[in-house]
Amino acid sequence: MANSKIRQSARGKDCTVRIPGVCNGNHETVVLCHVGRKRGMGIKCNDIHAIYACSACHAFIDGPDRFLFETRSMVLDALEETQLIMIDEGLIKI
Repeated sequence: MANSKIRQSARGKDCTVRIPGVCNGNHETVVLCHVGRKRGMGIKCNDIHAIYACSACHAFIDGPDRFLFETRSMVLDALEETQLIMIDEGLIKI
């Protein structure tokens, strides 16, 4: 399910992934990075299964190293942090 408010909420945010040696720390490149299981070429999962990722972390997550345990752990941490931000901003309601 696409939600333009959630997608737009990534603008200007800090990267929530912060992969050591990868993250560029540039909040101007942060976009909503879909990380749910139902994604692929041209297929996006629900916007609540997404994180705020800088261009470098986003590229890393979409690359071959996305299956490494360490990467999955960082993505899960980022998902939790991103969702808490979205709840605080009223984008996700419980």
